[in-house]
Amino acid sequence: MPSIAENVAAVRARIEAAARGRRVLLVAASKMNDAARVREAVAAGVDACGENRVQELVEKNAAHAYDGAPLHFIGHLQKNKIKYLVGAADLIESVDSVELIELIDRRAEKLGLTQDILFEVNIGREGQKSGFLPEELPRALEFAAAAGHIRLRGLMAVPPASANPEDTRPYFAAMRELFIDIGAKKYDNTSMDFLSMGMSGDYEAAIEEGANMVRVGSAIFGARDYSRPAGR
Repeated sequence: MPSIAENVAAVRARIEAAARGRRVLLVAASKMNDAARVREAVAAGVDACGENRVQELVEKNAAHAYDGAPLHFIGHLQKNKIKYLVGAADLIESVDSVELIELIDRRAEKLGLTQDILFEVNIGREGQKSGFLPEELPRALEFAAAAGHIRLRGLMAVPPASANPEDTRPYFAAMRELFIDIGAKKYDNTSMDFLSMGMSGDYEAAIEEGANMVRVGSAIFGARDYSRPAGR
């Protein structure tokens, strides 16, 4: 079985081939991997670590799992968990409501800092998924522009699942168009730096369609063991 370092090198090679000279950030999605394995990924040179669950993030952060790499939160964010993330996560990728914008801004103001965020977009319009619908983004952007303690750095999306990466390509292309359109409008507190999309099964298609940040888990760490107790 290849080591985590070997897997990171292989993913990097595939990213570079798809990116064709563009800079693409590799976020190691480390859900259900312990602190030691996360440290291996950091040592192998991933650009950031991404956690889906707040409890795992807090526990691994206390164990210095992420030392040497920025920390992103990439999972669904509940309102009562904001206090654990603001100031701890370098980037909260999954902001999906105006209410979360307001609560994150309020918490960041209390801590005297500016929190970087991405807007999660429900580009596939899936009822079971969180995220802003595309037509909801203008209102969300206005709220972000008026907030004094957040900085919107871009967009994130998880397209409808498919075994065929080509099926996700139209969604990635639609995200790229949103990303370009918002960037052209010059909202306050907003810089369209990151388009985060693509995971282990489809990150190459995402990059070819414009992603400059990908969230890769199983291709780095191997298949997750769902028989283990999961953090919340």
